[in-house]
Amino acid sequence: MFNSLKSKGKMTYIDLFSGCGGLSLGLGNAGWKGLFAVEKDSMAFSTFKHNLIDGEHAHFDWPEWLPKQATTIQELLENHVEQLVALKGQVDLIAGGPPCQGFSLAGRRNAKDPRNKLSDEYIKMVEIVSPKYILLENVRGFNASFKPDEGKKARKPHSMVVKSKLEKLGYKVYTDFLCSADFGVPQKRTRFIMIGIKKELVKNDCNNPFEVLAETRRDFLINKKLPLRHVAVSDAIGDLLISENGRAYHSGNENSGFKEINYTPPKKLSKYLRVIRKNAGKKKPNSLRLARHKDTTIKKFTRIQQICKPGVSLSDAMRLEIGTKKQAITVLNANEPSKTLTTLPDDLLHYSEPRILTVREMARIQSFPDNFDILGKYTTGGERRTQECPRYTQIGNAVPPFLGEALGLVLTKV
Repeated sequence: MFNSLKSKGKMTYIDLFSGCGGLSLGLGNAGWKGLFAVEKDSMAFSTFKHNLIDGEHAHFDWPEWLPKQATTIQELLENHVEQLVALKGQVDLIAGGPPCQGFSLAGRRNAKDPRNKLSDEYIKMVEIVSPKYILLENVRGFNASFKPDEGKKARKPHSMVVKSKLEKLGYKVYTDFLCSADFGVPQKRTRFIMIGIKKELVKNDCNNPFEVLAETRRDFLINKKLPLRHVAVSDAIGDLLISENGRAYHSGNENSGFKEINYTPPKKLSKYLRVIRKNAGKKKPNSLRLARHKDTTIKKFTRIQQICKPGVSLSDAMRLEIGTKKQAITVLNANEPSKTLTTLPDDLLHYSEPRILTVREMARIQSFPDNFDILGKYTTGGERRTQECPRYTQIGNAVPPFLGEALGLVLTKV
């Protein structure tokens, strides 16, 4: 299998903690060939499989020994270690972003969060498969120190722990922070990126991959026919206004059902949308369902839009006036890239309509194309929030495909 891939000149990769497939989509668009992906949530994996294994964006040569279903790295290591050992030296890249909840600066940082240990499983896979390159994406807090326990020294950033382990496995490790907006994504999403290269592949004159990325960023935007300036939110979702498209029935009846944006592609598209809607034709993208806001909620959202500064979270005084204890509520600024999307759809409000965004609007802001379908429940709540990955969560957690593509292209140059 690998010999046939190599003969086609394709670099091969494995995607760990793949989610719905933002990073894999980017790598595929950069010319990489996927071997397999690991994702534990069935909804996220169904989106991944639908688009990247079976659908229009398919580029995986999936091995017969691995079922095309949701799984974990732990299960992979327990049930298929012989097959993994056989891959040693045959895979060009292991990519992925271990779950970040324990590291996030936006949440309750917890050095003892069990999900933090998943990076150890990532490293175990690297040790067994021994790829030429490693690509790891995470939140900024992955590179921040944890507060010390009383009477003890501060815990060093988890990134330093991971870097040390990878260096012992024979990799030259580079790290930096990247803002997605610099790569055509209409979102100010800054992430910590770690790139590892086998030391025997690093020549004395080898460029730092992040320096190469900075040098080639302009060419990347030009080649994709994206604007050289940052893309504004209105350039990404301005064609999805209810006021211009109207509503259509999505499910149920007038009283209890959902409606969706009755989208008709406009004749004139922004540069960004010409890329996003490429190959979509006149097809309406999925996941345009609108939230069923109560009249009181619409009134509250309207008031928030009146008193807030677009793009800036509500102040304490504003939250007091509105009567909410929610810490992060922001109205999008139509003329700038979005703030970082989260998995909570009510963190960001539309810039001109009193509502939260649809899943498709979030996908647009993440740089997913319109012919990429998102599957599964739309939302979930209660205890299931930590166990399920519905559509809003899938998109909020994803690596922006444009950023993944830029990184994939750089890895072919270093």
